[in-house]
Amino acid sequence: MPGNSGLDPLPTGILSDIPEMSAPFAHVKPLATDDGHLADQAENVMENLEKAFPVSWEQFHRDARALAWRLAGQGPFQAIVCITRGGLVPAAIVCRELEVRLIDTVCIASYHEYKTQGTSAVLKEIDSKVKEIGEGGKGVLIIDDLVDTGKTARLVREMLPNAHFATVYSKPQGRPLVDTFVTEVSQDTWIYFPWDLGLSFQPPISGGKG
Repeated sequence: MPGNSGLDPLPTGILSDIPEMSAPFAHVKPLATDDGHLADQAENVMENLEKAFPVSWEQFHRDARALAWRLAGQGPFQAIVCITRGGLVPAAIVCRELEVRLIDTVCIASYHEYKTQGTSAVLKEIDSKVKEIGEGGKGVLIIDDLVDTGKTARLVREMLPNAHFATVYSKPQGRPLVDTFVTEVSQDTWIYFPWDLGLSFQPPISGGKG
């Protein structure tokens, strides 16, 4: 049943405690993107820090390995399809842990505002050789960093309806489309991934007055 695998217990030490989502990361700021929409959206969300969930590289690595641990009993998988761009990093970690060598990508571009979901376009299809694996993608593992509203997941599901879909994080609207995940956050939580963040200088509290 999609989504149930995310509730399975993990062995001690494989996944550390998730930090409080209200903890402000004063030393990080969102990086500008090619289209600029991510930076604009992130600026709005940072005004409401209790809804922000910053994830460090170390934490993401732990969470992705925890996902691989959950998936180890679901295989074997003959191929991994990662949804770009967010699925690239977790797919690299999962394929290493599960020793899967056949890796493909599917590119779905979404154009939307922070509170409204717009149109999506398939920029790159799944390779025909991967589509031929199993029946409807059985034996194929689809990886993404996050399932949000489920719009992207639904498009990829239509391509490989019998593939195993896994994400590191999930939100309630998209959770029914996912077979395995690690952590669920509320729908209005904004997850800041480490590749979207950068360090910034913070002036002294005194304002530099000595």
